[in-house]
Amino acid sequence: MKSFLATAAILAAFVAGSALAAEPATATPPAMKDGMFVTAKGMTLYTFDKDTAGKSVCNGPCATNWPPALVADGAKATGDWTIITRDDGTKQWAYKGKPLYAFAKDTKAGDKTGDGFLNGAWHVAK
Repeated sequence: MKSFLATAAILAAFVAGSALAAEPATATPPAMKDGMFVTAKGMTLYTFDKDTAGKSVCNGPCATNWPPALVADGAKATGDWTIITRDDGTKQWAYKGKPLYAFAKDTKAGDKTGDGFLNGAWHVAK
């Protein structure tokens, strides 16, 4: 029983920590900094090769590890920036049709630890 409770506590801490990695939805598209797209807090954004134009396939546990760049109510698509609707109904920023995500393991602005993850399926968004 102690082992079960310890495992549950660790899982709860991981989930809580991952939830903190997600940033609030924004009304404006992500910014370009140092040749890559970043969140309002300067965190690197990524694209996922398994997504298709205008469709995210990163849901559930994937979206916990790769929080989507969420769109605030009232935001408008502009130029190469589009807004897609995720499976859970939330809105996500996409650039040239590719949905954008942060990476939960990036701990500070400028980190790019997700680049090349999953046999090269994740890429810094540029």
